[in-house]
Amino acid sequence: MKLKYLKRIFALISLLSLGFLIGCTGMEYAPKKGIAYYPVEMLGAEQAIANAQKMGKDKQCPAEFKEAKNLKDKAMEVYLACRTKDGIAMAKEATQKANALCPATPPPPKPAPKVIDRISLILHFDFDKAVIKDKDKPELERGINFIKKYPEAAVRLEGNTDGKGTEEYNQRLSERRAEAVKQYILKSHATKESKITAIGYGKSNPVASNDTEEGRAKNRRVEILILSE
Repeated sequence: MKLKYLKRIFALISLLSLGFLIGCTGMEYAPKKGIAYYPVEMLGAEQAIANAQKMGKDKQCPAEFKEAKNLKDKAMEVYLACRTKDGIAMAKEATQKANALCPATPPPPKPAPKVIDRISLILHFDFDKAVIKDKDKPELERGINFIKKYPEAAVRLEGNTDGKGTEEYNQRLSERRAEAVKQYILKSHATKESKITAIGYGKSNPVASNDTEEGRAKNRRVEILILSE
């Protein structure tokens, strides 16, 4: 009889222990206010507020810090009022607010470099090609000698086309031609690769009318810009 009684007590203790373990899933031991275990979200919100205060964010952005802290306190009140789901949701929101306090201000953008000097090279590329021709080498040498006048300056090459064809087509073509001139200049050692860039503007920057062959020839150019650092 006594053994049977002990078995019942053991079964009851086992059942209570199992219920305790199941009930504490997602909980952490943090005894206060008469409660031993709290949801991890509640404790996470408290930790996020404490970390923010240690980092001085309560002084950097006091209004936002107070808002996050009040939300954390309200989450605890709601949880203790047996509205567990609502309390956890508010605790998560409080954690997010605390972690996002006083975002770092991005550095101001660097001012655009100033153009010190520039020249235009009129080159005779074949249709849809970006291959340097022998007859254009004197013009390219003129560009190289121009760059050598500014040995420490940054150099930007800007490719341009005439008005024939689509914008997309001419954009790609202008980039290819500017890059071809860049590679030619680098072989001459007129400047360092780190100092020179090549971009294309397609047909967007004409300097003459595209209604005549003479005007279109002027628009098919690569400009060399000397820039301040």
